[in-house]
Amino acid sequence: MEYFEHFPPKIETTAPFLLTEKPTIDPTCIIRDSYVGAYTQLMKNTMLVESSFGDYSYTAGDVQIIYAEIGKYCSIANSVRINPGNHAHWRVSQHHMTYRPVQYGLAEEDDHDFFQWRRDHKCIIGHDVWIGHGASIMPGVKIGTGAIIGTGAVVTKDVGPYEVAVGVPAKVIKKRFSDEIIDKLLISEWWNWSRESLEVNFKDLFVVDTFLAKHI
Repeated sequence: MEYFEHFPPKIETTAPFLLTEKPTIDPTCIIRDSYVGAYTQLMKNTMLVESSFGDYSYTAGDVQIIYAEIGKYCSIANSVRINPGNHAHWRVSQHHMTYRPVQYGLAEEDDHDFFQWRRDHKCIIGHDVWIGHGASIMPGVKIGTGAIIGTGAVVTKDVGPYEVAVGVPAKVIKKRFSDEIIDKLLISEWWNWSRESLEVNFKDLFVVDTFLAKHI
């Protein structure tokens, strides 16, 4: 028996890890027909298919994002699924052979209309949204800027800006700020600041009153 304080061994470095305009993408990620913005990070086993991923947003790994638009500054925790697959439960068999028959040698083409439905019901995630560990965002759902989605939530209905939604199915339990403050934050559109503006005004993002006094 052997005791390990840390495995694999820690690697000492003299410089911090820095994100840049070039996306930081783990080699285990799968990306297909998607746009990835600047200062982004996609950690291990992230899948991004026919989607856009806004500047400064990141995934914490094992995330699947299909047919979706992700805003800027979004924080997506481990094991999140955005626009998960569907099954044709209205048919005699709901098995995926009914829409992927080519794999089974049962047809020469797959059911393209079935997949187009998911494309037509893409998920729209606003800016600065925090999605907790293991949450699922169902097809067609829109989540407003500044919202929080709780751990393990299954979101079947739209969530408004700066609302907090938790549970299965997810329900809104509160708002992060008053309606007056929310309106002002939305008007500010700080997420569209240039890099230069972000660097100059970065500390203003820490305190709401300070931010509103200076930028509204």
